[in-house]
Amino acid sequence: MSEELITLVNTRIVPLGLMAIMFSLGLSLTLADFARLLRRPRATAVGLTGQLLVLPLIAWSLALLFALPPAMAVGLIILAACPGGVTSNAVVFAARGDVALSVTLTACASIITIVSTPLLIGLGLAWFYNDGQAPILDVGRTMRSLLQLTVIPVSCGMLLRRGSAPLADRLTVYLRPVSVLILALVIGFSVLISFDLLVENILVAGPVILLLNLLAMGSGLLLARRAHLRGDEALTLAIEIGVQNATMATFLSLSILNDWKLAIVPTLYGCIMLINASILVRLFRRHRTAVNAA
Repeated sequence: MSEELITLVNTRIVPLGLMAIMFSLGLSLTLADFARLLRRPRATAVGLTGQLLVLPLIAWSLALLFALPPAMAVGLIILAACPGGVTSNAVVFAARGDVALSVTLTACASIITIVSTPLLIGLGLAWFYNDGQAPILDVGRTMRSLLQLTVIPVSCGMLLRRGSAPLADRLTVYLRPVSVLILALVIGFSVLISFDLLVENILVAGPVILLLNLLAMGSGLLLARRAHLRGDEALTLAIEIGVQNATMATFLSLSILNDWKLAIVPTLYGCIMLINASILVRLFRRHRTAVNAA
């Protein structure tokens, strides 16, 4: 595969896909949805705490505990620093969780991570690369990219909904599955261009990535239980914290930091998170059926 094609995909096609994903999120949002922060502050606060604080702490701890190579360690930080994506909303919808809470958490986290993501990545690069070989992070460019890929398309989607809610509803039906397709295509492309690198590192990275995802979902369930949230809210938090925007993490790794080694973690995580999320959904459905039968 030519370098020109790889560059074209990473710098043009992937960003357009990310913008389409966030636009579809905006199509399901109104200003009234953000008022939910005031009506349901506990569930929202617990979810944002899990996404923005607990998950990065878990990723950082695993990187230190397993003494990962710098690229893998920072790859974990990049993944944990990204918000949940529309994929998590689609999974919550399929699981019959609290879709409104899921969408609100994704939207709020996407805004906050414009600042928090470059900060966490910068700290990760400074901490784990001690040989002077760290990829260069342009904080300003990263923040601009996140703004263009998140806030602007979400705002455009919200404006369209405000102008024509029926049209927004019709588009959402088609765009929601597209987000999962885009994720699959980005992961597939990453696997294709870095297959040898993935095979070489899968035995080291695989177990840590699996553990990160399990701990992420587990922390969502635990936080929800501690906060005495409902069952559907607990499922939603587990998915929101465990299903990250791997597409965004891959884009940051390949296009902003320009290092294929950093993309190992989000590429593998994107596969593992969907498998584990589907298992979690099945378990919750069985539990819900058993409770209803009783």
